[in-house]
Amino acid sequence: MRCHLKTLVQLAAGLFILASVYIMQRPRSENKSLTWIWDRETLPEEMESHYLRFNVSIKLLAGDPQHPKKYLTVGLSSVKRQKGSYLQSTLKSIFTQSSEKELAEMVVVVLLADFDLNWVQETVQTITEEFSQHLSKGQLLVIHAQQGTYPPLTGLKRNFNDAPNRVSFRSKQNVDYSFLLHFSSNLSRYYIMLEDDVTCSRNFLSSIRKHVRSLDASKWATLEFSKLGYIGKLYKSCDLPSLARFLYNFYQEMPCDFLLTHFRTLLMQDKPIRFRPSLFQHMGTYSSFQGTFNHLKDEDFLDEPADNPPADIYTNIPAFTTYTADQAYNQDSSYFWGTSPIDTESFFLVAFHKPVLVSRVRIQTGLDEKDLLASAVVEIGRTLVKTESKMECSGLETLGSLQQGKFDKSDLEQLVNTKVSCVQIRVTAEQSDWVVINNFQIWTAKAD
Repeated sequence: MRCHLKTLVQLAAGLFILASVYIMQRPRSENKSLTWIWDRETLPEEMESHYLRFNVSIKLLAGDPQHPKKYLTVGLSSVKRQKGSYLQSTLKSIFTQSSEKELAEMVVVVLLADFDLNWVQETVQTITEEFSQHLSKGQLLVIHAQQGTYPPLTGLKRNFNDAPNRVSFRSKQNVDYSFLLHFSSNLSRYYIMLEDDVTCSRNFLSSIRKHVRSLDASKWATLEFSKLGYIGKLYKSCDLPSLARFLYNFYQEMPCDFLLTHFRTLLMQDKPIRFRPSLFQHMGTYSSFQGTFNHLKDEDFLDEPADNPPADIYTNIPAFTTYTADQAYNQDSSYFWGTSPIDTESFFLVAFHKPVLVSRVRIQTGLDEKDLLASAVVEIGRTLVKTESKMECSGLETLGSLQQGKFDKSDLEQLVNTKVSCVQIRVTAEQSDWVVINNFQIWTAKAD
C-alpha cells in the first residue's frame, strides 16, 4: 500500500511539473551569435532519480529574431540524409507559397539536428546564400544544439521491439523536437510542425487562420492540417513548453507521433480535429532513417485550396442525424451523409449568395470506398429560381459526370465565361446505398 501511494504521489508530482513548468529563456552574445540558455530546475529530492534534467543551450546560427510576436511559427528539424536533401526545396515552398503579407506574420525555425558539424556549417552556408532576404527580415532562423546537451541515446528501452538503431533514431528525434519547441515557444501565437521534406499549399497561413477562427471559443489542443505523421500539426504557443518537456521526459518510450497523440488527450481533446483539404504534402522519396524508401502521400492535399464562396446548400436527400448538407461544403473533416431512397429526382445544390465566375469544381463522394454516388452529372446554372417548395438552378449547362464517385474539372471559365449563380449534382440513376459527399469544392476566377 505504501509503495502504491508513493507511486501515485510521484506520478502526481510529475504531472504537476509537466503542466506548470515554463522555463525562462535568456539570450546572450557568444562568438557573434546568440545562445539561448534555460535556467536550471529545482527539484524535490525524492524526484531526483525519476526526472531528467532539462539544461540545454541552443545556438542561433543564422537569422535575426524580430519583435513583436508573429502569428505563426513554422518549425522543422533536419538531419543529414544518406540519399539527397529536401530542406532547400521545403523552405522554397514555404516562402513562395506565401504572400508578402503572410510572410510578415510568420517565422520559420530550422533546427539542424545533426551531430556532423561540417554538414551543419555547409548547410548554414547554403541557406544563407539562398535565403538571405528572409534571414535579414527575421522570417527565417537557423538553430543548433550541441551533442553534449542530449540525454543518453543508446542502451534505451525497446518497447515496440524495434532494433536498437531504430530506437536511438526515434528517441533522438523526440529530443530534437523538444529543443525546437522550447526555442519557438515565445516567437508567435501559434506553432505548426513540419518535416524537412514537404511542399505547401498556396496561402497556407491564411487557410490556417480561417480554420482557427471557425472554431470560435471551442477548446482544442491540436489542429491537424495533414493526415501524415506529425506534418501539419498546429499548437498554441502557450502549450509548447509543456509539450517540449513531455517529449523530453518520455523520449525513449515511443515515436513522436504517438507521444503527440497522448499529449492531445492529456489536454482533454479526445478526438483529432483534421481539416481538409490538407495544406502540406510529403514529397521525400527516401527516409532520413538509413535512406529507406518512403513514398507516403496525402490524398487530401491540394496545392491551391478552394475558394468556396458564401452559399446556401439545398438537397432533397434525407440527412442521417447531424450529417447535414452544409458539411459537404465546409472545408474541414465533416461530411454530408444522405440516406436512401436516392433516385433520379435527387439533387444536391450549391446556391451562391452572389454570382461568381467558376474556374474549377471538385467533388468527392464516399468514405473508405463505401457510400459512393454511383451515377450523377454536375451542372452549372446562371440563375436561381425559388418556388414554394424548393430552390431550383436554371439556365443549366452540364459540366460532366461523376466517375467512381468523383468529379474534378478545371478551366471552366473557358467553357462558361459568365458569372453563374449555382452548381448542382443531379442523380441520374437509382441506388439503394446511402451516399456520403465529403468534399464539394469551388474555385473562382476574376472576370475580365
